[in-house]
Amino acid sequence: QVQLVESRGGLVQPGGSLTLSCTATGIFSIYVMGWYRLAPGKQRELVATVTGGSIINYSDSVKGRFTLSRTNAANTVFLQMNSLKPEDTAVYYCNAQGLQGIYWGQGTQVTVSS
Repeated sequence: QVQLVESRGGLVQPGGSLTLSCTATGIFSIYVMGWYRLAPGKQRELVATVTGGSIINYSDSVKGRFTLSRTNAANTVFLQMNSLKPEDTAVYYCNAQGLQGIYWGQGTQVTVSS
C-alpha cells in the first residue's frame, strides 16, 4: 500500500522555524520527492524537491531560508523552514514520484502569524 505520511504543521510567528517530514512507503524507485504548497487564492507552487541523484531544487521564494534533506534510505524527506514569513502560510503537500506513478500526501497546514 502506497502511503505518504506527513508530520503536522502548525502556527509559527514570523521569523520562526518549523520542520516538516514526509515518509513514503510502498513506492519503488522514487525518482523525485519533495514539497509543494497551496495558499488561498494562489496556484500550487513547488517548494523544494530532491531527485534520486540528490539534486535539490528550490523555489526562488524559499531559497536561502528553507533546506530540504533526506534519509539515506531516500524514503523520508525533511523540510527545514527558517525565517518564516506570513506569505509562507499555506497547506504543504508532500509529493513522491516513482515507478508506480505520482503520489501526494494529505497536506498539512502551516500558518505564519503573530
